[in-house]
Amino acid sequence: MRLLRILPLLVLLGCVSVLGKKVKEPFQGNAYESNNRFFRGTGKGVSSQDNIARGKADIEAKALLGGQVNTTMKQVADQYLGQAENEKGADVADKFQSLVRQVMNTNMADLRKIGEKKYYNDKSKEYSVFIAYEIKKNAMFRFMKKQAKVDNTIDERQRDLIEKILDEEIKKADEADAEGN
Repeated sequence: MRLLRILPLLVLLGCVSVLGKKVKEPFQGNAYESNNRFFRGTGKGVSSQDNIARGKADIEAKALLGGQVNTTMKQVADQYLGQAENEKGADVADKFQSLVRQVMNTNMADLRKIGEKKYYNDKSKEYSVFIAYEIKKNAMFRFMKKQAKVDNTIDERQRDLIEKILDEEIKKADEADAEGN
């Protein structure tokens, strides 16, 4: 009977050693995760050259941010257009997604580096660089709204819908900012 109680513990301990030792890396935890006020992304780069390690970390963090913004905006547009039951909803959603990609490809509005750490491993002769970025959501949405106004591929009706979507998100982000969450 005692053996049946100890056996699961032995199995669990055996699995822990297979996984290896837990590593604490910089920029982990709630302070570096996206929330209702910020999009946040972290990246890690490793190379024998510090500038290449930094470039890899930079690209990884920005790619994570871009993916979050894109996913969030797709969900927002789908939800809004679903509620509006707009017969041209698919067209507007496509234009909206195109606008998001355009904004992310050209310039991330209000991008701020919130941390960078560099380590050198004497054994492997490699640099490890960690970078953390954030974008304030309300600034990002305002920038997207400005871009929508000057985008010639969006007609007036689509522009109005896109602006309504963005206005709603700006309102939510401003409220979260006022609360300080």
